[in-house]
Amino acid sequence: MKRVEQWRLRAAFAARLSRMYGKEVPAYTTLVEVSHEVNEDVLRARGSAAERLGSLSRVTAERHGAIRVGTPAELGQAARVFAALGMRPVGFYDLREAAASAVPVVSTAFRPVEAEELARNPFRVFTSLLTPADPRFFDPGLRARLETFLAGRELFPPELLTLADRAAAEQELPPEQAERFLRLAVGAFELSREPVDRAWYRTLERVSAVAADIGGVRSTHINHLTPRVLDIDALYRRMAARGIEMIDTIQGPPAWPGPDVLLRQTSFRALAEPRAMRTPDGDVAEGALRVRFGEVEARGIALTREGRARYDELVGLVDRRSAQAPERPREEIAREVWEQHLPRTEQELAARGLAHFTYRTSADPPRDGTRPPADIGALLRRGWVEAEPLVYEDFLPRSAAGIFQSNLTSQGTRDNSREAAAYDAEWLSGALQCEVLDPYVLYERQQNSSLSRVAHALGLERTGLVRPVRPTRPLHCEHPGHPEHP
Repeated sequence: MKRVEQWRLRAAFAARLSRMYGKEVPAYTTLVEVSHEVNEDVLRARGSAAERLGSLSRVTAERHGAIRVGTPAELGQAARVFAALGMRPVGFYDLREAAASAVPVVSTAFRPVEAEELARNPFRVFTSLLTPADPRFFDPGLRARLETFLAGRELFPPELLTLADRAAAEQELPPEQAERFLRLAVGAFELSREPVDRAWYRTLERVSAVAADIGGVRSTHINHLTPRVLDIDALYRRMAARGIEMIDTIQGPPAWPGPDVLLRQTSFRALAEPRAMRTPDGDVAEGALRVRFGEVEARGIALTREGRARYDELVGLVDRRSAQAPERPREEIAREVWEQHLPRTEQELAARGLAHFTYRTSADPPRDGTRPPADIGALLRRGWVEAEPLVYEDFLPRSAAGIFQSNLTSQGTRDNSREAAAYDAEWLSGALQCEVLDPYVLYERQQNSSLSRVAHALGLERTGLVRPVRPTRPLHCEHPGHPEHP
């Protein structure tokens, strides 16, 4: 019988997770329905231009999930599960510094990294790790209690991890084992029915609702599962019209007449979900927790390092202008700033090196006897090459923190007089015993591969058209150990 390849495991896992989450959070099903409606309307209105950043079939199937774990060992086990699905850790996000409220986590995103794998199924899981070593949030006594609690739980059963390791090593599984793996993997992310220790949960919640969601329960769960939509502003209006309470804003770049870049996100507010609560005297009572919400995203073009620096500068400019004119809507100010400082066309983004594209020689190149120039902007303007935008496959820490913050019931506490613990991408790579990949390198590699083909076809190999990209380490990762906290 035919074995099940990794991408099929990934697609099946994403679909089953979506069905499971829809049963747990019915408003998510509404979100998916409205996303489909909006996407179909956009396709009818814009035609093929609507699929400039991905076919409708890809956009419709696209999801990103979000989970939270408590220790490097738990993160390493999650990495093994995602490795079975052909997903690698990409990017380091420090949400501690990106939010005004207490969000004591650092994060990475597990996703496919090769273009063909992304085209088959671009499932991603934004995975956050608690930072109990950060004294701004946790004093020594609470840190010790928290780490003891986390050390005593099991998020992923050994059988799941064994099957995951086999799938990662062989890049496929026999059908029976594939089915068992999928059942166990989806089950690992279901909301547990085990009673929550109310006193312990409230202790952590006073520090951070995110910390309580991670360290106050004995399991992990999907916090949100995010569909992709082609017009997030239309979706926001339609969800509100259906009586779904949305957060106050759409996070990320503003809506404006130029190219969509990076990522825009919004969500409906976290819902009160019934949970059994264990009281100090040992009884079990009905309670409710607000930790899960319904996020949706619209993806744009991946920016280069230079483009991202420009984006960050513009966000800072919007912040300053908003502070100077608090009576004006931030969205209005942001749109004004974008129109003043960002190129209005894809061609200009490419020519100025601000965004990533793949390039191909034109089907109808100039026939005036001139030689092609060794400059991408000139090649585009004169019709020698055509550019296809690369979709931004990753995340924005400020936007992620903004979504988290918008769904918190309290700001929590953070002692800014204390020095932050040092967590960074290098530390996270060590914790995983696997390189956390730099997303810019992945985009640069894909772009440069296309430029190399263009340079060869046009006789431009000896020019500076293609810049070298540093190699990443091999794709293989060792099983994670138990590194010390910083």
